Amino acid sequence: MKSFKLVTLIVLGAIGLKSQAQNSTTISLPLAGNAYSSLHQDSERTLSNKGIVNWSNPNEYFTAYLRVSKPGKLVISLSDKLVIEGQSTLEFSIKNQPKKVNFDEAKTFDGKIGEWTIKDTGYVAITIKGINKSVANFPSIQTLTINGTATEGKTAYVKNNEGNFFHWGRRGPSVHLNYQQPDNVNAEWYYNEVTVPKGEDILGSYFMACGFGEGYFGMQVNSPTERHILFSVWSPFNTDDPKSIPESHKIKMLKKGESVHTGEFGNEGAGGQSYLNYLWKAGNTYKFLLHGVPGKDSVTTYTAYFFAPENNKWQLIASFSRPQTKTYLKRFHSFLENFSPVQGDLSRKVLFDNQWICDDKGVWSELKSARFTTDNTGMKGYRMDYQGGTEKGAFYLKNGGFFNDYTTPRKILNRTSNGKKPEIDFSKLP
Repeated sequence: MKSFKLVTLIVLGAIGLKSQAQNSTTISLPLAGNAYSSLHQDSERTLSNKGIVNWSNPNEYFTAYLRVSKPGKLVISLSDKLVIEGQSTLEFSIKNQPKKVNFDEAKTFDGKIGEWTIKDTGYVAITIKGINKSVANFPSIQTLTINGTATEGKTAYVKNNEGNFFHWGRRGPSVHLNYQQPDNVNAEWYYNEVTVPKGEDILGSYFMACGFGEGYFGMQVNSPTERHILFSVWSPFNTDDPKSIPESHKIKMLKKGESVHTGEFGNEGAGGQSYLNYLWKAGNTYKFLLHGVPGKDSVTTYTAYFFAPENNKWQLIASFSRPQTKTYLKRFHSFLENFSPVQGDLSRKVLFDNQWICDDKGVWSELKSARFTTDNTGMKGYRMDYQGGTEKGAFYLKNGGFFNDYTTPRKILNRTSNGKKPEIDFSKLP
């Protein structure tokens, strides 16, 4: 059995580099919340809440991200307790400037990784590669200690796992469009068009078209071979466990379309869910139509329809009744999220265009303004790769991938009106 030595690393700052980092802020960058594997879907074994672990494949490498607002020096060291077994060499690189570091269980390691000059503000990508090793695994790394003059300004990174933020931070910030609606309108219908540009249909993405006060309706990328048209309605009973919902507060499925799956959902609220397995295509424009009407006895019915240009017809997804509710449609919004933490280093984008609502008298109103917002991951300053705006007359949302230009939250966006009122014969809908 090979012996190994527990080496306690020395924090840099008082040794050698003090003059360059004396005014800087020391950052402890936990890899569990800020790093990604080059293998993405196969990385759950090597990236955990303890950072990089069980790393044996020399073809796998990791990239950690830190956003800086000031150019300058960046000094990286290892200051956690590191178990070194045998001998190995790792390469740490920023902007293709590599520095190789040797690890040897027979020698004391001083913790120094290297120093880089950062010339621009924005995200800094720190790549960690395995060069060679004499034993099964490369060293496990939990945290990078970073200081230098580049850390003196505002920085953005996931600081810790409070509130499960290693998970949420690696997913990246969700972004939303909150459509500005006219007052005193009994909105019975809600229409939106969605286009995911080619190459932006990243695994784990949810392009949500028709969000309303009690649910959401959009399309997902679930796996390389599976995509969903998803429609869900929250129960009025506040819980994350659908089994705890009393019968009087359960969402009831009234009807569903051909090949549509229905059931319950939990974890982010709970209620009724439906989805159609449909391999929608990036670059094509899909239409979403939602009906919401209050009935007797404080029950509101919500029905979702989907139009695919490949089929050239409206398809019923599902119709649900929601008890303890008497309302027309309200709080119109769209959003873009990534629900796969291992894909949070990849950017995705979606266009939303031609939003309309129709009231209970058949009068259509166009929605041309929206307030841009981001979620708690963005508002806490843990991630700043979020963006919203207008493009070719449509609203767009973008997130993930650690791009540098971000949109100020709560900004009001206005798209160009095209006046193309939807031509839908409601009586002929399935």
